[in-house]
Amino acid sequence: MENTIHIGLIREEKHPHDNRVAFTPKQCQWIMQHFPQVRLYVQPSPLRCYKDEEYESAGIPLQEDLSNCAILLGIKEVPVEKLVAGKTYLFFSHTKKKQPHNRHMLQTILQKNITLIDYECLVHPDGQRILGFGFFAGIVGAHNGLMAYGEKTKSFHFKRVHTCHDFQELISHYFGIKLPPMKIVLTGSGRVAAGALEVMGLLGIKYLPPEEFLINTYAYPVYTQLKAGELYLRKNDKTYSRADFHAHPENYECRFLPYVTASDILMNGIYWDHNIPPLFQAADLKKDNFRIQVIADITDDTNGSIPCNLGDSTIEDPVYGVTRQTMERTAPYLPDTIDMMCVSNLPNELPRDASQYFGDQLMKYVFEELLKEHSEMISNATIAAAGALTGKYAYLEDYVADNSEI
Repeated sequence: MENTIHIGLIREEKHPHDNRVAFTPKQCQWIMQHFPQVRLYVQPSPLRCYKDEEYESAGIPLQEDLSNCAILLGIKEVPVEKLVAGKTYLFFSHTKKKQPHNRHMLQTILQKNITLIDYECLVHPDGQRILGFGFFAGIVGAHNGLMAYGEKTKSFHFKRVHTCHDFQELISHYFGIKLPPMKIVLTGSGRVAAGALEVMGLLGIKYLPPEEFLINTYAYPVYTQLKAGELYLRKNDKTYSRADFHAHPENYECRFLPYVTASDILMNGIYWDHNIPPLFQAADLKKDNFRIQVIADITDDTNGSIPCNLGDSTIEDPVYGVTRQTMERTAPYLPDTIDMMCVSNLPNELPRDASQYFGDQLMKYVFEELLKEHSEMISNATIAAAGALTGKYAYLEDYVADNSEI
């Protein structure tokens, strides 16, 4: 077939290693059945959450050399020495905000006449992002936050998510675990919050409206959810508008402070950037009435919306302590620590489910667009085309021209 489109799933080579993949074996099978003009190939990987044999038995050929493929799909940034000239790549490039550590990669992409389509820039017509792993970040983050609280209070014990084969196994672990009375405040309303809410539901933790949560005590675990419009109000007229908030966050004040005296656990899933005020100040930690003992910072911005986020933790060692008086990083679960869960790659703990969810969105909303000769959705997400920055991303010119050492 003359117009066969060859697509390769590349091995993840970035360190620390990622074990997710853009399409599962069953999804590859479905694509080849429904798009007879497409041929898929998989680069072998000893670390991928779906084994090479699973792809082989689904009839997807393993191939080390993917030079016959026009389109290459990955997840994380591709190391510069692995970039193949002249190809079209799709992955999370983390370059659109001029992230310094990825400048050299984008320079190499331009030198090698590569086309880069960034998953993060793929949006629906209303501007909502199509692809992301936030739902599974929310599930794992909420679990890890509860796990940390169980260890700190020695009142219950959760197994680690990454020891479960999949989400189904995690769900069966929840059956029969009795949680003590505790109060959880959850921020945000996007995919991350949806994942955390899933865990609240599975564990039978009861929802309360914010005003009841603040004043009452309960003999069972409860949570409340604060969306942006409840957290941030305009200073002058105490109203909230999403568009105005994103354009002028400096005109808003944060209304979170009362919750530090009423909550045991904070699960943070709120969007943050540098102009948005934090949920509380570092000085608040020193106060006697600061009740929160564990913070699962699922959004995970170092020194961002949570001032005691002192940097990332890891899947292997997910929780660290911060001393309330001096804000120093210590071992967790000490009497005077607030315990922080700040893992930046949470979906890697449930990689099979996260990959399936991601591939599902990719198949439903993006794949057909990718096969078209011209697609507005794809061109809006194309940072570089055949070795040149596209008009929409021309603001990255100074970033790629900068040759200073990182």
